[in-house]
Amino acid sequence: MTLLARAASIVGAFDEPSPVLSLAELTARTGLPKSTVHRIVAELLDLRILEWQESGVSGAGYHLGMWLFERGELVPVHRSLSDAALPVMEDLREATRQRIHLAVLEGVDVVYVEILGSTGVSVTSRTGGRLPAHATGVGKAILAYSSAATVRAQVEAGLPRLTPRTISTPAGLTRELRKIRSVGMALDLEESHPGVSCVAAPVFGADRRVRAGLSATGPTKSVDPVTLGPAVRTAAFTLSRVLRESGL
Repeated sequence: MTLLARAASIVGAFDEPSPVLSLAELTARTGLPKSTVHRIVAELLDLRILEWQESGVSGAGYHLGMWLFERGELVPVHRSLSDAALPVMEDLREATRQRIHLAVLEGVDVVYVEILGSTGVSVTSRTGGRLPAHATGVGKAILAYSSAATVRAQVEAGLPRLTPRTISTPAGLTRELRKIRSVGMALDLEESHPGVSCVAAPVFGADRRVRAGLSATGPTKSVDPVTLGPAVRTAAFTLSRVLRESGL
């Protein structure tokens, strides 16, 4: 394994449940010798790719540094998508008074590119964060218009339950994706977070392939698919048109 690959494995050891890791935890997660991890971590600290915190909610340890955040904001694919989406998302938030999510599929997870507003209840979604695609409205909206191979990879990776309402069987997911294609929108009815629901729709790029998912999310009692559905689908259609006209 090259030095770059070893450094990447250390950076990749951090995830949403474990944003702060000790040297021992980094060693265990990467499978690298402790001396190697110690040496590379020291270099990553000098480069501000990692930072050390003495204490906090997660205790003392290393966490990803601001250098990564600063460069991540420059990633062209997500940046161009965000630039195109933000005006549409602002309009959708104004029209629905809900929390607006824009997410893309990466592997079997959705990664949240932009989030506007708050739900008024506890949710774990955050910009740059991940959730299993099958358990989210944006994820299901994307999967419904993805290739059979993409859906198969999702099923083969497992369909873990995030709540009692999460779809967790291949047959159930197949039925759900068929329904989404028939109505042009996806629902998350407390499948990713208890007490929280959303309406989502697919966003297509200039190549006519599904590019992202756009959703309006809020407390279940405030999410009415009959009224939110047309607004979300119209916003997703508008964003798709913007991407098409911009060659994105």
